[in-house]
Amino acid sequence: MRRNAVILIAIAGLLLCSARLFAQPTADGNYYTSFDNTKIYYEVKGNGYPVILLHGFSGTSQGWKSGEMYNDLLKAGYKVIILDMRGNGKSDKPHIDAGYSNDAEAKDVIGLATELKLKNYDVVGYSRGSIILSRLLVLDKRLHKAVMGGMGDAYTNPEWPRRVHAYKALMGDTSLHDVDDMVKYIHSQPFDVLALTLQQKWQPSTSKKELATVKIPVLIIRGTSDMENGSETGLNKMMPRSELMYVPGNHNTASRNTEFSAAVLGFLKN
Repeated sequence: MRRNAVILIAIAGLLLCSARLFAQPTADGNYYTSFDNTKIYYEVKGNGYPVILLHGFSGTSQGWKSGEMYNDLLKAGYKVIILDMRGNGKSDKPHIDAGYSNDAEAKDVIGLATELKLKNYDVVGYSRGSIILSRLLVLDKRLHKAVMGGMGDAYTNPEWPRRVHAYKALMGDTSLHDVDDMVKYIHSQPFDVLALTLQQKWQPSTSKKELATVKIPVLIIRGTSDMENGSETGLNKMMPRSELMYVPGNHNTASRNTEFSAAVLGFLKN
């Protein structure tokens, strides 16, 4: 009887340990509840000055780890914060217009900064992440420095044809061939297509008038072979304290190389 009791206790202990293991997150991340109860996945590493990284369309926070900059920021002593923007990765994916309209994505970032008790912070955005970052420039006074990668001035037009065409094509319009490659890629992956469609529908624009009021330092980085998203020089002229740098690569590769990382770290440190 005693032996059976010991065995039962041992089994119970193993089951309890297993339950605890399964209950724990499988990554270093956490969730916070945003303003509309959307759950946003994020990770924080490091203990220095906070830098938030914003990924591009259909990307996730984990994409930053495939480039040089993520680890270089950590080695330089920064606190690096990455998140899956709503509709992507491990974050919730609302299927209603209100889930993406009225600066919902920017509010997620602002809410996360508040959740983490950040008094000030820097942000690095790439591609669509730069578009969301642009909204932070006019919405959150805690922003200290900003890096906009892979972006020109096209998004400042609220009727930007590429955005409109992407939305319509994802809704099923087959006549808009300028976005064929994007649509083909989206449908080849296990994405939440409706969530991505709504992101295109409600993608924010920031006006030239709004950008002219930005007083913090902004670095615009463009790949030398990146021909997407409008004019980087035009965007540079819209913000009085912005500067422009070029690094090797196209739209898909420029953010991953050592030159991009060096440009970001040099800008943030100075």
